[in-house]
Amino acid sequence: MLRPVPMLAALASASIFVVACAGGPFASPSPYADVVFYGEHIHTVDASTAGATAVAVDGEEIVGVGARDDVAALVGPDTRIVELGDRALVPGFIDAHGHFSMAIGFLGMLNASSPPVGPMESIDDIVEGLAARIEELEIPPGEFVTGYGYDDSLLAENRHPNRDDLDRASSEHPIVLIHVSGHLATANSLALEHYGFDETTEDPYGGVIRRRPGTTIPNGVLEEVAAHLGLAPIMEAAQKASPREFAAQFARTVDYHASFGITTVQDGASSTEVAEGFKKLARFRPPAIDIALFPVFRGEADTEDLDALGYTPDYENGVRVAGVKFVLDGSPQGRTAWLTEPYDEGPPGADPDYVAYPMVEPAFYKKHVKRLLDAGIPVLAHANGDAAIDLMIEGVDEGLGGETKDHRSVTIHAQLAREDQLDRMKALGIVPSFFAAHPFFWGDWHRKSFGDDRAMRISPLRSSLDRDLPFTIHNDAMVVPPDVMRLMEIAMARKTRDGVVLGADQRIGFQEALHAVTLGAAYQYFEEDRKGSITPGKRADLVVLERDPEDVPVDQVGEVGIVETFARGVSVYTAE
Repeated sequence: MLRPVPMLAALASASIFVVACAGGPFASPSPYADVVFYGEHIHTVDASTAGATAVAVDGEEIVGVGARDDVAALVGPDTRIVELGDRALVPGFIDAHGHFSMAIGFLGMLNASSPPVGPMESIDDIVEGLAARIEELEIPPGEFVTGYGYDDSLLAENRHPNRDDLDRASSEHPIVLIHVSGHLATANSLALEHYGFDETTEDPYGGVIRRRPGTTIPNGVLEEVAAHLGLAPIMEAAQKASPREFAAQFARTVDYHASFGITTVQDGASSTEVAEGFKKLARFRPPAIDIALFPVFRGEADTEDLDALGYTPDYENGVRVAGVKFVLDGSPQGRTAWLTEPYDEGPPGADPDYVAYPMVEPAFYKKHVKRLLDAGIPVLAHANGDAAIDLMIEGVDEGLGGETKDHRSVTIHAQLAREDQLDRMKALGIVPSFFAAHPFFWGDWHRKSFGDDRAMRISPLRSSLDRDLPFTIHNDAMVVPPDVMRLMEIAMARKTRDGVVLGADQRIGFQEALHAVTLGAAYQYFEEDRKGSITPGKRADLVVLERDPEDVPVDQVGEVGIVETFARGVSVYTAE
């Protein structure tokens, strides 16, 4: 590869042509590019190619970045020319944390979300939606009815639907709804009976079965591990399909993510079984975008043979197990994030000193995170509350034992990270991945839960930048849809639904937000050498936007549409 022209000289000459060496690994039988983009709004996320007005793609690779006249030499009779005009070109978006397999199941369920994600504004709306679904689909009595995305903070009643509410939809069908956080659920009487949850059932470690006031009778609402016990068979039932049907669901979910400009997606609470299933399917039908899986490390995974987890640094047919995930606590929106100081307002009936609880035995996490670090297997640790973040950091610190390693362990969500915790993450080489959509979706709720002092620092992006601490941002899809443009707007504006700026001093700019969903995310995955920027020799993962987000008001960035998504040099999504 030719050495890039220095930045200042390049801008002065308006010629910054960089090309992959013709005799190198990106050589092609044809001297011409397959696709060439021309435009004035190309954001390369690479200082060496900044200001480029042309990009050439050959096969799966970017082969030239520079001025129009330079790249024109790569145009042949069959080259597709894309004149961007007012449109923009950016690197493909990399999902720093999401749940691909969950999306497969959710896309076939009732959408019980509130606006702008779904139609439900009240519990009555949900009950009517469930009853209508049963009738329209002619669901037989005894068969589960499922929905996702209900949000007690947005429903008119400002509470969770309970067993009595759901019984109104049907007493002949077991019904389970998944909370918007994915960390709680609510079930009707028949579903509770199916799970064996009654007044004699004790709360499991790391979970709560909520009760009717003054009794031990379950009210239908399940927290954390209790919810997971109920949700596991529901997700399995939702995904039961013939091989042909599953392949169609899988492809639909790939297309869904590609429509948001995503070219690498994460399955961030996977399993080794799901990973094997994806790999088998990919042998026959490779996905159009890359899928990185992180199986949850559970008790049954306590084996001396860590190779059984299936970690590999390379994709095979677009799929790889990229590491392992721990879940240390719950969610801020569900008021189960584990804190060091009490909630200002906790769940119904909570004690004044309520701080929630861990979801894993600290000793279990610390033991196994050390084993994984020693084995060089990347670790994600879900930690929202600052107590959980303390545990995450302590585990990595003790696991490293004073050694310096390029491990890039990730604190997933890191919502209530304190300043001292950011310092420790920087010192230890931990990468926080912030659920930066929170200020809009639950910022007003967080002000009630945590008080302004803590709520204003949710997702401390600017504090991370000030420390030169590498970080990423994510949507945690399907908690919220994988809309990367809206995610960047929220990171830049930090406006709540009520219009409050939730911590003006933590806002970031467009280029910083773009870096977090491209090159920053590639770094998190150890893939910065092949993805994340428009650089010759890197993979041709690119997104055409209908406008340049840098030229619109911040509150309109989320409205900038995806025109076309390219993955591995192939157009995988085109807007109608």
